[in-house]
Amino acid sequence: MNWANRVTLLRILLIPFFVGALIYGHLDRAVWVFALAVVTDAVDGYIARVHSQMTTLGSFLDPLADKLLLTTAFISLAAIGNLPVRLPPWIPLIVISRDIIIILGAALIQMNTGHLDIRPSVWGKLTTFLQMATILGILAGFPGIRFLWWLMIAFTLISGWKYVQQGMELLNQNNR
Repeated sequence: MNWANRVTLLRILLIPFFVGALIYGHLDRAVWVFALAVVTDAVDGYIARVHSQMTTLGSFLDPLADKLLLTTAFISLAAIGNLPVRLPPWIPLIVISRDIIIILGAALIQMNTGHLDIRPSVWGKLTTFLQMATILGILAGFPGIRFLWWLMIAFTLISGWKYVQQGMELLNQNNR
């Protein structure tokens, strides 16, 4: 358990505090907790790269922490009624469906090839950034939030399609 993995675990442990702040209407606290979680996403990657702390556990925990944080945030922003801007329920549906398709595709590749080399794409990283920015924008009352969430949806769909294409290529290579 190195420092990079500890920082990733902190991101996971922040999730209930974020949801609690939302439920009890403490938007200022929710913004700060979510912002801290976003910072831990950058910090754990920095620590892992700079201090050569990349591990198998970290390569599993980091995307898991991102998915847990973002899924929880999107569901909460659609379900909790006391927010200034309530997210339409179809937005979390798109975000979560993309993640499920990626996870199922990864499992299919693992079963067919016997190995799985997970490397996030530029599209995936931009999507994660836009998803985090959208959540912060909603919480902070950003006036252009609707534009931002449409941009995030576009990137979510494009990156999902890119991952599907990449997975199909890997499966086709293995079947040759």
